[in-house]
Amino acid sequence: MNRTDALDMVRESISSVIPDADVATLEPDDAFRDVLEMDSLDFLSFVEVLSERSGVRIEDEDTPRLTTLSGSADFLVAHAR
Repeated sequence: MNRTDALDMVRESISSVIPDADVATLEPDDAFRDVLEMDSLDFLSFVEVLSERSGVRIEDEDTPRLTTLSGSADFLVAHAR
């Protein structure tokens, strides 16, 4: 998986959890919870959807890396098979 594919997958995963989120305006280092007003349940759903779509197993200790667009994409690129 390349970075562009990973970024698209992160945006699509967010959109599936928060349909009215304007993911096109997300900056690479914007915290999802702040910019999208994502609550804990939304974040958990995002992580689950991202894991399902990417095929990457995401452990609890990995979630701090998934709080931004850039961090999520970097994680996927590093762990995709």
